[in-house]
Amino acid sequence: MRYQKAILISILALGMVSLQACSDGGESRSATPAPAPAAEAAAVKERRPNILLVMVDDMGWTDIGPFGGEIETPNIDALAERGVRFSDFHVSVSCSPTRSMLMSGTDNHLAGLGNMGEMLAPEQRGEPGYEGYLNDRVVSLAEALQGGGYHTYMAGKWHLGHSAGQYPADRGFEQSFSMLLGGASYWRDMFGMLAVHEEVAEYVLNDEQLESLPADFYATRNFADFVIDSIRSDRGDGNPFFAYLAFTSPHDPLHVPEPWASQYRGAYDEGYEVLKARRTARAIELGLVPDGAPVPERHPMLPAWDSLSDDEKALGSRGMEVYAGMVTNMDYHFGRVVNFLKDIGEYDNTIILFLSDNGPNPWSSEDYPGNEGSEWFAQFDNDIDNIGHPLSHYAYGMGWGSASAGPLDLFKMTVGQGGIRSPLIVAGPGVEGGRQTDAFSYVTDVMPTLLDAAGIEAPNEFNGNEVEPIRGRSLGPVLADQTDRVYGPDDFVSGEMQNGKWTRQGDYKAVSVSAPYGTGEWKLFNIADDPGETRDLANDEPERLARLQAAWDLYAEDVGVILTSPK
Repeated sequence: MRYQKAILISILALGMVSLQACSDGGESRSATPAPAPAAEAAAVKERRPNILLVMVDDMGWTDIGPFGGEIETPNIDALAERGVRFSDFHVSVSCSPTRSMLMSGTDNHLAGLGNMGEMLAPEQRGEPGYEGYLNDRVVSLAEALQGGGYHTYMAGKWHLGHSAGQYPADRGFEQSFSMLLGGASYWRDMFGMLAVHEEVAEYVLNDEQLESLPADFYATRNFADFVIDSIRSDRGDGNPFFAYLAFTSPHDPLHVPEPWASQYRGAYDEGYEVLKARRTARAIELGLVPDGAPVPERHPMLPAWDSLSDDEKALGSRGMEVYAGMVTNMDYHFGRVVNFLKDIGEYDNTIILFLSDNGPNPWSSEDYPGNEGSEWFAQFDNDIDNIGHPLSHYAYGMGWGSASAGPLDLFKMTVGQGGIRSPLIVAGPGVEGGRQTDAFSYVTDVMPTLLDAAGIEAPNEFNGNEVEPIRGRSLGPVLADQTDRVYGPDDFVSGEMQNGKWTRQGDYKAVSVSAPYGTGEWKLFNIADDPGETRDLANDEPERLARLQAAWDLYAEDVGVILTSPK
């Protein structure tokens, strides 16, 4: 009810503004004469930029047009045409570790999410870096920007703590409307994802947990609404804003209203292997991967499309149709926010970043802990005609997840390129746009980039506590087209999640994919030539692999990685 009241108040406030504009005969609401174009341009240049940080959830590398997808994303396409497209940007294998690095600029094992809170192993519980929430050893991006005079707003998925004292409002966001968990129904019913511990979704408005949602609630639309209303509420006070729009889309359960639910009927009847091949060809055409790059083989756990029954094919195709509709719907609501910024004259002074938290999801809904065979899961209707509607709980599975990754191998929950390579697009002030960069970059680079653009130094302490230094590097020089590198040829960047290990140096990546999707054996790939990780160079270049393994060992010791016992 409190959220409904907030929306009502914002609507009433908008109505009062409109009435005031009408009473002024349509003139500017300000009594100050509008500056001449040259003066206005100079004023914009002197102002610190606003920031709109848009993160989507479980979206594959080739799901959007600028990265080779056939799904209609006109607003994201326009952002890419205006900005810089990063072809070699990396994240973690799953939601909360990536989000902890996004919000802290440092490694997830230092920020409290060495593993997702809901997947902590017994040997990790209670250990530093495995708190399961964004800890006090880091200062958040919102806290740093708020301390520098920015308004800070958030709407969408948090997944960095869901107990009192761990909400976005406790980490620097002055206005926030957030879903706290890893996933949830998009409708007002507030169903969660798991039959164990997360049967009911948790939402907060600022520092208060909500017991209900508006009758017409649809998550993607309402999150965009909240960001728009928040920006509007502080207009005119001279302070820039930081808005973090963390869409849950297109994370399952696959839910979307019409007309998007029907937009892609019949588009995927040829199956996931055909789609992966088409996406790969388009990525090559766009120059995202080299011509002639080998395509990864179908994973042994994935059945061939032609081996499926007609009913299985029909159900699978329908799932992908709804997923594609969710991506287009998300693009539409992202476009509403962009158009709002244009309407209020803030578009040209706003840095916009768009990225995904990890690769596409290979799971079906039954794969989530406790779901299969449970009484809780039995209440959902996953009939082909109900997918996308309320009371469905459907995920599209490994075949379509593999296709969403296009030329990359594997998917979410793995350290294969399909799991940790994300689209990144940046546009706005200070960005020499209309181009692609192949510079390797990492999610820890986002916070220093934005602090650099805002003219704010990262604090060494916060609330009396010494905080971890930022480990990422500013992308500013790359965005300004002053260099084509973020990391030098001798730099190592490493990561780990649930025993999956990787280290990158230049074009080379050492990687150990853990079970069940890999064997845990270390392999070596030249990612520039072989982005699909098809040609293991471990036997050809054992010394290089040894150097990269040694670098990973140093990283693990440095950040406090706790590997789990094999099950």
